[in-house]
Amino acid sequence: MRRSSGFTLIELLVVMSIISLLSAVAVPQFMQYRIRGFDARAKADLYNVATAEEAYYADYELYIPCNQSNCVALLPAIKGLPSHGVQLQISITSATASNFTGSSKHVTSAVTFLWDSSHGGLQP
Repeated sequence: MRRSSGFTLIELLVVMSIISLLSAVAVPQFMQYRIRGFDARAKADLYNVATAEEAYYADYELYIPCNQSNCVALLPAIKGLPSHGVQLQISITSATASNFTGSSKHVTSAVTFLWDSSHGGLQP
């Protein structure tokens, strides 16, 4: 009598169900980790631009408006912006250009970060 070795159909079904259960839990968590990473990128870009605005203000006593396409050209203290997918906008809020607000958001996220120089920086 010859005995064949291998897996039974039941064993294969159990392994496949365990793998599908693990992937059903892991994939949504992975997507949340990605979104949090994109949010961190948008927040860091806003912080870097705000720091460059403050450095510019220290030299020229005024802030300048910019967005993700021209902040690097207008603010010499910025290096490496913009991050891919980050929408960034800096606006002047006073006639004397002595205050500014900024916002940043990654295109895949619903979170928008706000900066207000007259209220202490990053807003909750």
